Amino acid sequence: MADAQFDSALDLLRRLNPRDTKQNLQAITSIVPDLTEDLLSSVDQPLEIRRCPKTKRDYLLCDYNRDGDSYRSPWSNEFDPPLDDGTVPSERVRKLEVAANDAFDVYRELYYEGGVGSVYFWDLDDGFAGVILLKKGTSPGGKQSGEWDSIHVFEATDRGRAAHYKLTSTVILHLANETEALGEMDLSGNMTRQIELDLPVESDVSHVANVGRLVEDMELKMRNLLQEVYFGKAKDVVGELRSLAPLSETNRDRATQQEMIRSLQR
Repeated sequence: MADAQFDSALDLLRRLNPRDTKQNLQAITSIVPDLTEDLLSSVDQPLEIRRCPKTKRDYLLCDYNRDGDSYRSPWSNEFDPPLDDGTVPSERVRKLEVAANDAFDVYRELYYEGGVGSVYFWDLDDGFAGVILLKKGTSPGGKQSGEWDSIHVFEATDRGRAAHYKLTSTVILHLANETEALGEMDLSGNMTRQIELDLPVESDVSHVANVGRLVEDMELKMRNLLQEVYFGKAKDVVGELRSLAPLSETNRDRATQQEMIRSLQR
């Protein structure tokens, strides 16, 4: 019964507007509270921003830095609200996390020219895993608004002088525009892609460079796909709906076509 409810919830969320994922999740979990943990760990939703009370720097919230109702800051490694027994990475993995946050902060500024980014790592039995979060938004809630959320989850498995990486990337895109001439336009969607690759590792620093290269390549591919699929398709639809020929010419052509059809039927 629980598996059927979980599958039905995922099926429903896939068909609803990605912009409203948070509200839809709250509605579903209020009806079936037993699905809360499974859904929060399985469904990607637009990222939220919080300010670290210790360092006064913004960071992003997700299920991977959550422990109960508290969230861990990547800058201070402390939970807000405070937790005495919150789960934190080991000393080695924490050092990698700090280096990755510094590296992706530069990446964020170069590629996004603003926004907020956060990186979280955690330990595995045969390596470590992590998530890279990037968010850029403009005028949320206004007549012209847009949001881009990137969520890159990876696992790094040690294999001697190499490591096996498995990366799952999700992009959530929302664009809205409202004018008197256009009316209301809402373009929202998400895309998920996966890749697995073995890369050489000379030291722990190599992990940061390898993951950075994988994320950079994946984001470039997904940006190109989004441009072709979303923007290209939207342009084609608008082009089909828009009449390029004068209305009198269109009516004359339609009348000619109807006359030809009637003559063939006689």
